This record gives sequence, structure tokens and C-alpha cells, in this order.
Amino acid sequence: MAETRIVLVRHGESLAQERRVVGGHGCAGLSALGVRQAEALRDRLLRSGELAGTTALYSSVMARAVQTAQIIAPALGGLEVEQDCDFCEGHPGPESDGMPWEEFDQRWPAPAEWSPDVTREPGGESYAQMRARVSARLDNVAERHQGETVVVVCHGGVVVHSMLRWLEMEPMGGRTRAWLDPVNSSLTEWRMAENPMWRSEIELVRFNDHGHLCGDLLPRRRRTAVADGDVPGTDG
Repeated sequence: MAETRIVLVRHGESLAQERRVVGGHGCAGLSALGVRQAEALRDRLLRSGELAGTTALYSSVMARAVQTAQIIAPALGGLEVEQDCDFCEGHPGPESDGMPWEEFDQRWPAPAEWSPDVTREPGGESYAQMRARVSARLDNVAERHQGETVVVVCHGGVVVHSMLRWLEMEPMGGRTRAWLDPVNSSLTEWRMAENPMWRSEIELVRFNDHGHLCGDLLPRRRRTAVADGDVPGTDG
């Protein structure tokens, strides 16, 4: 079995994140910080050659992911970006797309008990629906590109669903499971190859690799933590 690499890249910081609004298909793209984060990733990949030989570059159809993919494409041999909605973040309802999160929470409060089948706003996608969508597409890409290296520019939720799918984890309510937080422009890599030491052929090679980010390129909340005395890089 030839080695297959699936590398998931979370987009750079979006204007929706900066403005604290729901970012759906009406996404306005990257913030100025997000552009710089994607450029830092591109420059790292050009220097390191760690994704040399990539044969396909996918992105979600949301502008923040497409823009990130276009920025890093020169480090991947100038590949064309293939947009695919199955790699999108959870789909919000038409009423909530672009709405300030404060207003969203006031109009559709979180239920007392979380369920993967619950949809808070009208027309929104449930966690279970997103899981099925993302899992099926990831499996399809792995099958379609056997023996290749593929980069998918996507979203934090897609990265988390890859963990649920290939680590065979179940979504859980409450606060009993550790939080998974892939930061903007981070890399998460999966490897599929024969493994005589383990029954599964799937290996998590790295999660949330954002070594190209430091100083004012760090996500805003992590930058604050470093300023308060935390050691850079120890928060995931």
C-alpha cells in the first residue's frame, strides 16, 4: 500500500472572526491578519519543501478558505484550487449568516442539553449532518488519491470532524472531553499506509502545527496568553 498523505489546513483569520459575526456562505474572506498568517504558512512551505509533490489542492467554497488556498498555492507547485462545499464549516441558516454572535445567542440560546442532532437556528445544519458530510468526503478523497499527497484548506470544524472520523471518537455533550482547537493557518496531517505494528492503516502525524506563527501573527487570544506569561507553543 503506497503512502497517502491528507493535510488539512485551517484558513487564516477571517473577517467574520475579527467582527465576531456568523461566517457562512456569505463570508467576506480573510482579515488583514489572516492574509499575513496564510502568507507565513506559504513562506514556510516554500522554505521547508514539506509538502513538495502535492498532487491536489482542495478548499471549501467559503471565501476565507478559497483565499487561503490561493495564497499557499505557489508553495504547492501552483496547483489550481478545486472548491468543494463538502469541506465547508457548518452551514448556518439564511437568517443567521453574517449575524453578530451576540444577537445569534440571544435569538437562539444554546439548549440546556447538547445533542448532535439539534439545530439552533432555522435552516441550519446540525452537528450530526456536518459530521456525515465531512466524513464521507474525507473518505472519498483518501480513496481517490491513494499514494498521493493532498492538501485541503478548510475550517476548524472540518479538522475536528476528521479527528472524530479517523480516531473513531464519538461527539459528546457537556465538558467531559478535552477541547480540540486547531488555530488559523495550522496544519493537521493524516497518513494512510501499511503498518505492521498496528491494525489500522491510518496515522495522525500532526495536529494544530502552527510553528510559522509567532508574535503578532498568533491568534489574538493566544497572543494575550503569551503576554500574560505563558510560554509560546505550549497551548496546543
